[in-house]
Amino acid sequence: MKLYICLTLILDVAAGLQCTQVPGKLKQLDAGAGQVYGVNDADDIFHLNGNSWEQVPGKLIHVRQNNIFKIQDGVWVNVEGSLKQEDAGGNIYQAGVSGAENIYCQNQDSTVSRKTNLSFNEIEGTVKYYSCDRHGCWGVNKYNSIFYRLDESPTDRKGRTWREVEGRMVMEEVGSDGSVYGVDPVGYVYKREGISFLNNVGTEWSVMNERGPFKYVSYDNGLLWLLNTEGQIFKCNAN
Repeated sequence: MKLYICLTLILDVAAGLQCTQVPGKLKQLDAGAGQVYGVNDADDIFHLNGNSWEQVPGKLIHVRQNNIFKIQDGVWVNVEGSLKQEDAGGNIYQAGVSGAENIYCQNQDSTVSRKTNLSFNEIEGTVKYYSCDRHGCWGVNKYNSIFYRLDESPTDRKGRTWREVEGRMVMEEVGSDGSVYGVDPVGYVYKREGISFLNNVGTEWSVMNERGPFKYVSYDNGLLWLLNTEGQIFKCNAN
């Protein structure tokens, strides 16, 4: 990764949302449990430590060549299975999408297990991006249609019912607190409003940014992490 020594930039990337540009460039990143990891165009892995990126041994894309890895005692361990997109939410769930866009999830006991031959449950339906929290799961299919998976639980991610949600997104991300963000086909970032304990699907999408375009969003602990189409990184206060 090329890191640049520069003054911190505060940008009004979103309406009412101030964002700090973080030095470096990435093609994908994920924030969760207070940690931020990312990969660059050379598939090198980086971990954000304070205000600087530290390279982590190994190479990944989202998952390298569709193989699945997890960090265990500071070492990458190959887990049985094959996914092209994978979403980890602490010790709550593990979910992902195969090359054929089939959906797979692990029960909570498998997620925290130290075993490598973990059990995945196949979920009915096909999507290109899948992300979950303790209340339910959101998916985006190849037509950029958005769906919510009803009847989920933290211990058994099988679920029963899909509900289509209005709008079009190329990807979406669910935070551990139930917040849902997405990126539409032209690079605008949206937040799902009206999500509550009684209404997990929410009521409407509100646009967050006036600049961009962006290609990736991740959310954790009140911070929104964005990548624009050039790979530049932005950290935004989402509160």
